[in-house]
Amino acid sequence: MNLHIHNTLTNKKECFVPNNQNGTVNMYVCGPTVYSEPHIGNARAALVGDLFFRILNELYENVTYMRNLTDVDDKIIEQSTKTGISIDKLTTNVAKVYQENMMKLNMLKPTYEPKVSENIDSIIETINKILLNKSAYISEKHVIFDTESFSNYGDLSKKIANDLIDGARIKPESYKRNPKDFILWKPSIDHNSGWESPWGFGRPGWHIECTSMIKNIIGNDNTLDIHGGGNDLIFPHHENEIAQGSCCSSATFCNYWFHNGIVLVNKKKMSKSLGNVILVSDILRQYNPAVVRLALMSTQYRQPLNWTENTIINAENILQKISKSLDNNKNTYNQKDEEFIKLLCDDLNTPNAIQYLVKQAKLAKNNNEELAKLRYNCDLLGIKNNNVKNDISAENKEAIQKLVMERELARKNKDFAQADLIRVKLSSLNVELEDTPDGATWKIKH
Repeated sequence: MNLHIHNTLTNKKECFVPNNQNGTVNMYVCGPTVYSEPHIGNARAALVGDLFFRILNELYENVTYMRNLTDVDDKIIEQSTKTGISIDKLTTNVAKVYQENMMKLNMLKPTYEPKVSENIDSIIETINKILLNKSAYISEKHVIFDTESFSNYGDLSKKIANDLIDGARIKPESYKRNPKDFILWKPSIDHNSGWESPWGFGRPGWHIECTSMIKNIIGNDNTLDIHGGGNDLIFPHHENEIAQGSCCSSATFCNYWFHNGIVLVNKKKMSKSLGNVILVSDILRQYNPAVVRLALMSTQYRQPLNWTENTIINAENILQKISKSLDNNKNTYNQKDEEFIKLLCDDLNTPNAIQYLVKQAKLAKNNNEELAKLRYNCDLLGIKNNNVKNDISAENKEAIQKLVMERELARKNKDFAQADLIRVKLSSLNVELEDTPDGATWKIKH
């Protein structure tokens, strides 16, 4: 069976063919910049990478999955200055929260999870190769990539000349020959955010970081099979990655590119100014991780995902339907389901895959073979029926009791829609409610 990917570079759905015909595949997905806690947009990007990793593991013997942590960036310096927390402590804490969140969402651990701060030597080496290739120049203690030296610049984003400048709102800089040119290395006055280099004390530009870490892992003269990330990274980040990677090696930088759509909240872009940023930690305190995972898969990855109350309610209903079949029959074996795999091989068609699971759950009630396939398919999607522990901390007990009281108040005020929503939240936390004449009682389902 073949995997088909919508390749951003060609704007076509293509049959994936690994660069090496020995069962080896390598994939890189851009991870977060660790200056603030991850939101559901970060989780969606990680989930898409995780799903590709899972299906690739079904098809190939040796898959290398790289997902970085950007811990050197202007945003990090700004946040450190604003909060008074050291850069090292800030990035360490945020990275830990991100990794814990992804683990709770049942993301497979990447083969490599490189940090920029641990790859400075390789970044300097990559920049030197670009300079030797005469695709960069030094100006006012900056090392600048010369976009005119790379004839295919703009192929990924389908932008040319002035469109590139206008689209990125590039400010003219005195040290640049061309406004399109971008920084590979820049000076730093903060000794906590810089390293010695042939061009003086400084730090790398954002774009060179990913290019160098990829080359450091797969080898400078090897081609990356698949590269992914959010569609907001197509330009300038991924466009610049291609330019850098092509000008430090004779090999093609990457053959296949995928990009996921953004997450909207009630049809609005998440922003701090609107106060609608949904943190992964917050959503996981309210809902079963399996429900959150299903909600993130409810829309095909290339399309925007509109996060609403109905998104999570629908996901909870789907999980309950699947869980009933899995719980009612203690059959423990799994069976490979080629039809289900075929759906995921069609550019990760998760909406159809979820519909398939719901239909299969009905059949599985009285059919051991379908049950075995259902178990297999749930594992492949990363859906764990036992994601919530049955033991309960004092903190969680207090939170549950608060939700129960809020539901009681909503029922008293005849706000039944809100009451139903709270019931869904409680159910996703594995809480079973019983309404009595004296009020609602609750217990953890076993």
